[in-house]
Amino acid sequence: MPKITPFLWFDDKAEEAANFYISIFENSRILNISRYGEAGPGPKGTVMTVVFELDGQKFIALNGGPLFKFTEAISFSVNCETQAEVDALWGKLSQGAEEERCGWLKDKYGLSWQITPTILGEMLSDPNPEKSKKVMAAMLKMKKIDINGLKQAYEQR
Repeated sequence: MPKITPFLWFDDKAEEAANFYISIFENSRILNISRYGEAGPGPKGTVMTVVFELDGQKFIALNGGPLFKFTEAISFSVNCETQAEVDALWGKLSQGAEEERCGWLKDKYGLSWQITPTILGEMLSDPNPEKSKKVMAAMLKMKKIDINGLKQAYEQR
């Protein structure tokens, strides 16, 4: 069991967000839901925290009120082996989202994600600086990462 668990502060949509995320990632589930009691600070009986797993990674979501918001300073990077996987995750997470450059998006709850093909890291770390430079230039023009576009840039002479 990992010692570090991401803890996500939502205004009042922790359960909705957790259910959305578990619908997207395989091997995911809700582990526990706790509710506010007499002592509050939320209304008695409303969801306080949701403990859930996404592909084996545990998360805790809190309905803590509007005090704090997510920023791009923290994001979740998802490594994808194929374009089909990139397309599927991007399609689901980008519903009601802000699509950004370089495989980044901010989902409808304000949480930032990086949907990244594993081959991108391999190409960017190529010992030939011209190849990695061309891949970087191609990636900077993309929102959702296109593996074929990266490969074309990588193979340019």
